[in-house]
Amino acid sequence: MGLSPSPRRLSDRLLAALAMALVLPAIARGQNAQQWAEARGAMVDLDLAPNGIKSRGVLASMRGTPRHEFVPLPLRRQAYYDMSLPIGHHQTISPPFIVASMTQQLDPRPTDKVLEVGTGSGYQTAVLSGLVREVYTIEIVPELGAAAAERLQRLGYVNVKTRVGDGYQGWSEQAPFDKIIVTCSPEKIPQPLVDQLKEGGRMLIPVGESYQQTLYLLRKEKGKLISQPLEPTFFVPMTGEADLARSGETDTPVSALVDSGFEDHKLFADRPDGWYYIRHARLDPGVLAGHGKLCLSFANDEPGRGAQALQGIKVDGRVAHSLDVSAWIRCQNVQFGQTPDQLPRVLVTFFDEQRGAIAQQALGPWNGSFPWSQKRTTVQVPLEARLAIVAIGLLGATGEVAFDDIAIRPMPANEPETAARPAPGKPPLR
Repeated sequence: MGLSPSPRRLSDRLLAALAMALVLPAIARGQNAQQWAEARGAMVDLDLAPNGIKSRGVLASMRGTPRHEFVPLPLRRQAYYDMSLPIGHHQTISPPFIVASMTQQLDPRPTDKVLEVGTGSGYQTAVLSGLVREVYTIEIVPELGAAAAERLQRLGYVNVKTRVGDGYQGWSEQAPFDKIIVTCSPEKIPQPLVDQLKEGGRMLIPVGESYQQTLYLLRKEKGKLISQPLEPTFFVPMTGEADLARSGETDTPVSALVDSGFEDHKLFADRPDGWYYIRHARLDPGVLAGHGKLCLSFANDEPGRGAQALQGIKVDGRVAHSLDVSAWIRCQNVQFGQTPDQLPRVLVTFFDEQRGAIAQQALGPWNGSFPWSQKRTTVQVPLEARLAIVAIGLLGATGEVAFDDIAIRPMPANEPETAARPAPGKPPLR
């Protein structure tokens, strides 16, 4: 499950920055079945099909699965944005694109018996249900597991079996499985899941630390796993026994950005490490870079379309009161998108312990054209902050923008604290 905006009402700017997609028309309360279907169709046509979801079966399942039924009632207006949403108990429902992409990578077949680790609200379960023979799904949070079981039964997903338990251990009584999909991130691949995967089977699993993970496709051939990294990603950590295997987080109140200068490509040749949900971006060499050999540039000619990259970092507002944010920027013919606030910036959105968005600040925005220039600002950290998502890119604007040497550092402890720490529930938008 991915990062989660707050149950509080957020502005279109926050949605545009975090949803990585075109902003759909506002969904009014009291939506009828036809209106919900139209919203789902717009989500598929604007956010999924143009961005690499080619499987007809997956697109049909996404078009037919009522995502609004799987999010809390106060958030239903946001159900068909391509964004994750909180579902309680520190958990989230993943963005529709991630659900569709993982389902497509799993290559579901009508004869498959699938194990899902991390039921959440049951949305991924429901999407899989119409594509495979059986889905066995495990949720470690009792309240979420019970609610998902009732919801899936009420909505008529008859080929789904649910269980409350530690997904690290899998479901040995029903093994082996043709496919396994994991929607929470352990630091290492659980051996019980490997053992329960059928010969020739596939497993999709995000692996890594709390703030830096990679989505892997694993194939079991002759009893051994063949591992293929797919992309950087960001899921909630796997709990239960998986916690015992973690190496432990550092005590630093603010973790550093990974590959902030876009020079490291240990896993992927065509994209920077650490950055995920990348849209309409490329690594540019040579003279375009402010420092080093490469920069990350974004181009877009369709107003409102998402063109960005995201990365999660630890930010503990109990210790870090303010952040020094700097970056090298270059703009060419940049104009705002569908609304005047859709412009490039380094956007920092703070999340609380429940992974609800509580405040937002930015370095920028910029427009027009200018050569490489270093930009810097100080942003205030809410006391409740435990996580920040950093978004860079055009964020709905048109033109070209390039970024290099992005730095986010805590201000020294002896710096005087300003009085303007952001208030929970009221993201200060600049």
